[in-house]
Amino acid sequence: MSTAADTKTTAVEAEAVRAEGAPTAAQAPEPVRDPAPERDPAPVRDPAPSAAPDPARAAGGPPALCALARWLRAAALRSAAILALLAVWEAAPRIGLVDSTFLPPVSEVAAAWWELAGDGQLAEHTQASLIRSFGGFAIAVAVAVPLGLLIGWYRPVAVLLGPLLEVFRNTAALALLPVFVLLLGIGETSKVSIVVYACVWPILLNTISAVGDADPTLVRLARSMDLSTPRLFQKVILPASVPAVFTGIRLAGAVSILVLVAAEMIGAKAGLGYLVNASQFNFAIPEMYAGIVTISAIGVAFNQLLVSVERRLSLWRVPA
Repeated sequence: MSTAADTKTTAVEAEAVRAEGAPTAAQAPEPVRDPAPERDPAPVRDPAPSAAPDPARAAGGPPALCALARWLRAAALRSAAILALLAVWEAAPRIGLVDSTFLPPVSEVAAAWWELAGDGQLAEHTQASLIRSFGGFAIAVAVAVPLGLLIGWYRPVAVLLGPLLEVFRNTAALALLPVFVLLLGIGETSKVSIVVYACVWPILLNTISAVGDADPTLVRLARSMDLSTPRLFQKVILPASVPAVFTGIRLAGAVSILVLVAAEMIGAKAGLGYLVNASQFNFAIPEMYAGIVTISAIGVAFNQLLVSVERRLSLWRVPA
């Protein structure tokens, strides 16, 4: 009997040990799961442009209409400052900010300009000024560009003429106006000569600087290709000098008009400078401002013409 009891006890203890070692449902380990795959973040989209779309493009218009709309928008942007200036000019005398006797509204100036244009006085004075100014300017370009290329390319010529150029470049053109009048008289020759003298220096100095600042790498590359000196000058130096040369030409274009107007105020019987000076003496203030506006308009138109010529001669340049 003891053996049966011992066997039963041993079976009970084994069952208890198995019960203690076996984990319960609550203690059972959780199955290991693979982590969920990470999702790529949503692509960040650029915000929509704040500018309003082109009306013609949005409407599906033809390319010509789209180009016209872009041109009109650009023209409106460029002319906004001018329109604001004209609005201030019109309003300031009328509300009493300035004396309308000395600064009449722009509408009165426009009426005076139209009257001068109607009776032919404006055309007569403008023609006289343009002939003198453009004549002197053309002579200055014909003289200064070749001379500047020669001085910039040949070192001995630069050494020879350098001191002389330094003396005259620092002498104001208007300071020499009485000398030109004494030597050449009060006629057309003295006026054209003072314009030539004033226009030569910006063109000459910019041309010399353009030749001296040519890219040495291009020059060495051209020499390594056994280019002759004339071909090197034609293919490398001249194209590289065009932007700086035209900068001097544009400066000379503005100087030609300013110096001529000052010369016409001293001794002339026709010209825009004479018109401005005579209107001041006669206290015709609207006519005086009409002449000043005409001078400004000629200067802007002349500068735009030179910019167009420069672009045509610089088609080889690659825009940045």
